Amino acid sequence: MDLQQQNRHLYSRAGFGISLTAFTTPLPVDQLAGSLFPSSSPEPLIVVSVAEWALNSPKAMKAMQDDAARKEMKKAFRERTKDLNLLWLQAMVHTQFPLVEKTALFWHGHFATHLDNPWFDQLLLNELRRNALGNFGELLVAVSKSPAMLQFLNNRQNKKQHPNENFAREVMELFTLGRGHYTEDDVKEAARAFTGWSFDEDGIFVFNEKQHDAGPKKFLGRTGNFNGDDILGILLQQKQTAIFITQKLYRYFVSDEHINDKHIKQLAGEFYDSNYDIAALLRTIFTAPWFYTDAVMGAKIKSPVHLLVGYQRMLPMQFRQGSTLINLQRVLGQHLFSPPNVAGWPGGRYWIDNSSLAIRMRLPEALFRSKELNLSSKETVKEMTDAHGPVTMDTQPAKPFKVGKAEVDWTAFMAAWKGLARQNVAAALAAYLLPVSLTQAQLDMVITFADNSSDESYIKSITILLMQLPEYQLS
Repeated sequence: MDLQQQNRHLYSRAGFGISLTAFTTPLPVDQLAGSLFPSSSPEPLIVVSVAEWALNSPKAMKAMQDDAARKEMKKAFRERTKDLNLLWLQAMVHTQFPLVEKTALFWHGHFATHLDNPWFDQLLLNELRRNALGNFGELLVAVSKSPAMLQFLNNRQNKKQHPNENFAREVMELFTLGRGHYTEDDVKEAARAFTGWSFDEDGIFVFNEKQHDAGPKKFLGRTGNFNGDDILGILLQQKQTAIFITQKLYRYFVSDEHINDKHIKQLAGEFYDSNYDIAALLRTIFTAPWFYTDAVMGAKIKSPVHLLVGYQRMLPMQFRQGSTLINLQRVLGQHLFSPPNVAGWPGGRYWIDNSSLAIRMRLPEALFRSKELNLSSKETVKEMTDAHGPVTMDTQPAKPFKVGKAEVDWTAFMAAWKGLARQNVAAALAAYLLPVSLTQAQLDMVITFADNSSDESYIKSITILLMQLPEYQLS
């Protein structure tokens, strides 16, 4: 495998796709992998100010006398979630360190919430981004004390007299140990430890001591007057936590289906010994020889967000209308801040069905040829249930919408390929756009449908045709 292919693969897995500049100036893998990690945390993404939240908080809403005005304010405030969605997408497109946003997207699915509260979403998102490549223990504590998670999993209702087990159960099943590594008694005792965890009007964590059960508890074989911090600490002491998180990160960055138990065991051991250093774990993965084998290359299906962001990172383009990006997320099955349930998005083959694949393969021409395409596929609405049984499916016809036109700077893109002899253009573009090699017969088929009227038309049409192939859906 040549250096360009290795670089392309790494940029796709550790980000959302390689840029033309990076593709034409490849670096040794060790050097490139090292450059992916920033020395500081990203700037927070802000669409809701403290002052705006003060006007829209439950206390402020309750004080309003005009019901109609209150309803309009609530509606306008909820729209800010769309603004946060689009702002995060723009950060993914334009960031110098896409690994931060790609990993934050992983944590967004791992610590899934669905609240319709842009202030809480904003607070949680910035914690995920700030800690994306940091220490998992610190991230776990920050998320566990966030108003988004405490509200979503009902821990404000977890009081000494009436324990609520939702958060205690999910912190073990979904966030740390995984199913089968704790008992129902562990859930009950952990719930008692988390009593009193809440937040104030500003979304700041508070501990209500009067609502806390301070009695002795037995958890995972240990006994003590544990509080919530103690429980999280005990969970982090379990090697199973390192194994569970490593398995999920492996599936996300390496392969959904081909899991190498030997690799997982080694990685999880190093992760645990490093005290849960996320960046160190990812560096090991990205510099491992097995990460660049045929079994791993092209072995993942791009998520909808990866697909939409990748369009904009690999080609100099932008969407004219933010509504197009929102609608496409819904139709393709990954709407930011609206995961299907508390377990997040399953990923893998979940991303593709007959309807979504057809949409994916029609999109490049609609977007890049500035054509409008009516999408009248069915949108799957998943009820917000827990992760302990089949998700209730309620399939309803989606409202048809037109894919907005995209602005593509074809002049800048053409400059990278114009010096090539025409017979070499298809192969060169395929090497840039696709994670797997095409046969000569496949290339010939693409060339057959190309526009030969000019060099520019030829390059443009080959690009669009390649992006319509099923292979483009792979990473």
